[in-house]
Amino acid sequence: MGKDKEGKLHLEKGKPTGAGKQDSVELHLKEADALEQYLDIADKYTTGAEEAPANIPIRHPNRLTSKADSTQQDKQRNTSADKALRKDLPATDKANEIMKAERQLTRATFRELADYTANCCVSAYLAPHLASVEGNEQVDPAAFRNMLQNITNSLKEKNIDTETIQSMLSPAQALLKNEDFWKTAPRGLAFFIADNYFTYFQLPAAPREEVLLNKSFFLKQLVPVLASQEYFYVLVISKKQAKLYRADEFSMQYIPSNEVPNGVDDVVHFEEKDDQQLWRTGSSGGGGGAVYHGAGGGRPDEKDFLSLYMKEVDETLWSEVLHTENVPLVLAGVEYLIPIYKAVTQYKNVWDVPLTGNHQNDTIPALHREARALLKPYFEERGKKALESFGIHSATEKTSTDPAEVVPAAHYGRVSRLFVAHDEHLWGTFDEMNNKLEIHESKEDEDECLLDKAIVKTIQTGGEVHFLDRDNMPGKGSIAALMRY
Repeated sequence: MGKDKEGKLHLEKGKPTGAGKQDSVELHLKEADALEQYLDIADKYTTGAEEAPANIPIRHPNRLTSKADSTQQDKQRNTSADKALRKDLPATDKANEIMKAERQLTRATFRELADYTANCCVSAYLAPHLASVEGNEQVDPAAFRNMLQNITNSLKEKNIDTETIQSMLSPAQALLKNEDFWKTAPRGLAFFIADNYFTYFQLPAAPREEVLLNKSFFLKQLVPVLASQEYFYVLVISKKQAKLYRADEFSMQYIPSNEVPNGVDDVVHFEEKDDQQLWRTGSSGGGGGAVYHGAGGGRPDEKDFLSLYMKEVDETLWSEVLHTENVPLVLAGVEYLIPIYKAVTQYKNVWDVPLTGNHQNDTIPALHREARALLKPYFEERGKKALESFGIHSATEKTSTDPAEVVPAAHYGRVSRLFVAHDEHLWGTFDEMNNKLEIHESKEDEDECLLDKAIVKTIQTGGEVHFLDRDNMPGKGSIAALMRY
């Protein structure tokens, strides 16, 4: 690697040593199979088929160009169909149709975006405010309007004609006018726009706001959602109810159950019969008759009732959900209930520290924030293990903090674990066919974000990606990697 007269860094040499060895190829192919497992976690954000609904007519002619059965004839046919649609549909109808192009972030849609190339691809990330907060009703549409104006100006600077710009942005303009959408705007939005292509995602976490134009899409901010494989459960328990939630780093969902008893009174009853005071146990979910357990002497100790109730809750959750799990279960409830549940539960992975207090009326976002903060060590564990593995091999050729080595290695499938600094770009170009890398101090025409490309390539070849603060990065740089070979 060296610098030319213009100060650009060049890497011009053969592909990395060992890339042709049979054992290395076999290892690479074996680890590449892990891609399916790596991206499976994203399926929980979809409610239907991975492909978009059939009523979304616009598809770019080079969509999924990496598929072996994609032919030039197919591309020409799709192009003709797209032109016909643009001609036949009135502008308003076309915009309304394309506005339905919201997608679910799955492994299929991620691959589609990663494979997509065009003369000008727009990637835009927006972080809406809390729609429920008074005064924010017009903030997000205004921010989105400003973003569209910035995109328009940038497209003009690239000499894109006015008609094409209007066509590209018409679905976004239609979305801007959708008042119902902005009333329930999510925590994050990601838009991907090109000529004859428009799609957007609602993200479970607020992204860093930015607009980027290139010949491919910038996907770095989507990766944490796809890469996060850790999840946990939260059990909110009180004398009146018990609710189980499944949560990950970004969101939390309630798990409904008709069998979980509706409070202590749903399990333990106290009544008079034949002039005797009796207490009985029985669950509305069990479907059986009441079983009488005592007579006279007054009501048994409340702790006994609570224990019976907790056992019933635990038995139901164990049989329906937890018997196949080995992830943390966070208990949330008043302090005296926690040890009672711990004493009866069959589940062996109850988180040591509970959320004490009355959480019965907490909103899901508020409960998730508290639980996520409590589980911070759990979410950091995989990254710590990856850094430990990097440290073990730091004295060998299997690690590097040099972008001139890491970027090509990612493209050639050598990276097992990639470390990338948060909220940074590394501008330049990489010619994969000729193994020629250029790194620039600032963005130049035709530049790509080399970090983004390294991330996508690492995921596509079954590697792990870890995002860190710059101070925690190996070598304190923007990128580092542990190699397979």
